[in-house]
Amino acid sequence: MALLPILRVDPADMPAHALVCGDPFRAEAIARKLTDAKELAYAREYRTFAGEYDGVPVAVVSHGVGSPGAAVCFEEMIKAGVTTIIRVGTAGALADGLRAGGLIVSTAAVREEGLTRQLVPLAFPAVADGAVTEALYEAALAVPGEGAVGKGVTLTMDAFFSGVVELPHRTYKQAGVLAVEMEIAALYVVAALRGARAGAIVALDGDSTAVDEEYDPHRNVVAEAVDREIEAALRALAKLARQAKQGKQAGG
Repeated sequence: MALLPILRVDPADMPAHALVCGDPFRAEAIARKLTDAKELAYAREYRTFAGEYDGVPVAVVSHGVGSPGAAVCFEEMIKAGVTTIIRVGTAGALADGLRAGGLIVSTAAVREEGLTRQLVPLAFPAVADGAVTEALYEAALAVPGEGAVGKGVTLTMDAFFSGVVELPHRTYKQAGVLAVEMEIAALYVVAALRGARAGAIVALDGDSTAVDEEYDPHRNVVAEAVDREIEAALRALAKLARQAKQGKQAGG
């Protein structure tokens, strides 16, 4: 079978349930939590592993930074037969009371990036799958550790550093948006268009209303939160995979 042109993976090797993250080295770290993990490919920013978690086949794929490149990854994964995708990553807090080290399960994403408006009209919502969201939130609450667990709307942006145009962080903070990152909207829109299920959980790494100031994602409190979200995402993915298998068996 021909390899996927960008990910360089044989579709036959790709499990139906997958975690995605931005950093190729974080993908490697997640893969170390799997049983019998093997690296399938490493092409550009896209690094792909496959293994098992709690007896369930799982893929781990890195998608790089930003929606356009990430969307390429999501498209090819779904073409290869992936049916459920959970993004794990970091985000900046927007809401008062949220601190570095907390976790947010994204129920929907504000589409303040350029990629998805080239796929669907702006009126089309970027919404997580309900079953994936509930499984993620339930698992996040059950994983031991410090830091609050929240659930709500997140913001997806292209810009990381500000220019002469003011970034809309404070506007969306007033609207009740919880956190800002760079890829979730692309994931939700691509999944909706291609018939896959998607969800996301992010570890908070700072206050994004203080744009360009004191950004340090490498603190221990952030690393601990990332470990918690990965554990929660793996538990949720395994649960969803077992439910899907039981549904197929019940349906004959």
